[in-house]
Amino acid sequence: MTKVAVLSSHNGSGFNALYEALIKKELNIELVLVISNNQNALVLQNAANYAIDNFVVNSKTDANPDEKIALLLKEYGCKYIFLSGYMKKLSSTLTRNFNIINSHPALLPKYGGEGMYGRYVHEAVIKNREKESGVTIHKVNENYDEGEILLQKKVTLSEDESVESLEKKIKMLEQLAIVEVFKNI
Repeated sequence: MTKVAVLSSHNGSGFNALYEALIKKELNIELVLVISNNQNALVLQNAANYAIDNFVVNSKTDANPDEKIALLLKEYGCKYIFLSGYMKKLSSTLTRNFNIINSHPALLPKYGGEGMYGRYVHEAVIKNREKESGVTIHKVNENYDEGEILLQKKVTLSEDESVESLEKKIKMLEQLAIVEVFKNI
């Protein structure tokens, strides 16, 4: 069975989507590891509740966080790494040696790059009066949001779309897209 690790800085809604799909027997993967750079991240508690090994790795706890992450990924035999709202840029050591997948809350290449995440993306989409937005699941390389696109799903914006309503639509779409990509791995 394919072993998957999740890196997340906060809630890990993508982690939750994968876990729920596993419970429903929709996926043929094994979630073996969760790593967060934030010791207070909800994803760590969720992983513990599901009996999934989890670790905090950051510059406060480790001299070289990416090296420590690489060691853990190797130790656990992870074939894929999923970034579920992981807010740190990964080094080329990680991006060149592991299959890393990210979910971005926009239709890349639009609204990608440094500083473009979560609410900031949705604010920009609405400010620019876009007719549609969506989610992009892509491979991760050394540059923010420039890796090979694996899947995009679109949603049409309403005339009175708010940042909050768009964020809700995208989160729902994102959970479906994440599971779909991992079904095809």
